[in-house]
Amino acid sequence: MTAPTVIVVPCYNEAARLDTGRFAAFVSRTGATLLCVDDGSKDETARVLETLASRSAHRIQVLRLAPNRGKANAVRAGMLQAIEGGAGRVGYWDADLATPLEEIPRFEAVLEAHPGIIGVLGSRVRMLGSRIDRSAARHYMGRVFATIASVVLRLAVYDTQCGAKLFRTGRVLRVALEAPFRSRWAFDVELIARLDRASRTAGGPPASDLLMELPLLAWRDVGGSKLSVPAMVRATLELLSVRRNAGRDVQPSTAQVVSTSS
Repeated sequence: MTAPTVIVVPCYNEAARLDTGRFAAFVSRTGATLLCVDDGSKDETARVLETLASRSAHRIQVLRLAPNRGKANAVRAGMLQAIEGGAGRVGYWDADLATPLEEIPRFEAVLEAHPGIIGVLGSRVRMLGSRIDRSAARHYMGRVFATIASVVLRLAVYDTQCGAKLFRTGRVLRVALEAPFRSRWAFDVELIARLDRASRTAGGPPASDLLMELPLLAWRDVGGSKLSVPAMVRATLELLSVRRNAGRDVQPSTAQVVSTSS
């Protein structure tokens, strides 16, 4: 029996924006499970999620955290719970569904077709055949950030910040998630750096051989997003310490990886 795919959906004060119908419809017609993490919300998010889960035949689960830990460590907590629960693939998706849930099977197909990689990163590339509805301001801020992230990671990555990613579970991922994230805004980059460090420390391949970017077919700006210019500036400043922190958080004693898929 194939181990399930679990998608972590971090939620903080999302009661007014959660499209429960789309979540319910998706799990009813696919094999994926959603793990919604209520990150200490102060509104009705917990109630909305519990109601959604109760109507979804165990295909939607809820993890409640208190107090608020921030998106980075809400994602980490959900991914760790999914791994402990036996997930074969675990990823995370933004609660506003800027990336449609219908993209998930494409991510699974990439992992299936490329057994040597452990992660698929959604990439917002505007090109013929895709529908990427992104404001010019967000696009250009994202390009500046991605350029700096590429330099920090020493990796030719186009889009680190898209909130749609899927990973094959295994020791590399577990080691990368062992310590809480230090970055509040740049945790996606921190995770990539940790994956690279964990694999290299154990004598495995670099992140360039472990990860693949997948151009999305659809993505849209959603009103009410928590992204702002100050947040992007803070994220950029956090990049300065990403590689150093990865070295601190992934030690040789914890990265004895037999293979990237074990």
